[in-house]
Amino acid sequence: MPNIGIPELLLILVVSLLIFGPGKLPEIGKSLGKGINEFKRATSPKKELDETSKENSKPSDDSQDKGETTSKDN
Repeated sequence: MPNIGIPELLLILVVSLLIFGPGKLPEIGKSLGKGINEFKRATSPKKELDETSKENSKPSDDSQDKGETTSKDN
């Protein structure tokens, strides 16, 4: 696969300006960015769920300290 350099990017920009016009180009970029973010979230929900399940399974230090002090008092 060939690398895309500065001249190629400029050519793509000029062609997209000719096709869509300067008014629509920011809207297209915004929707493209939202689509990429949604795709990233959709492809990696397992990582986020794993991190939250690890956090939920660990007891907090406060609850352990309280439990230890109450067991010592009894």
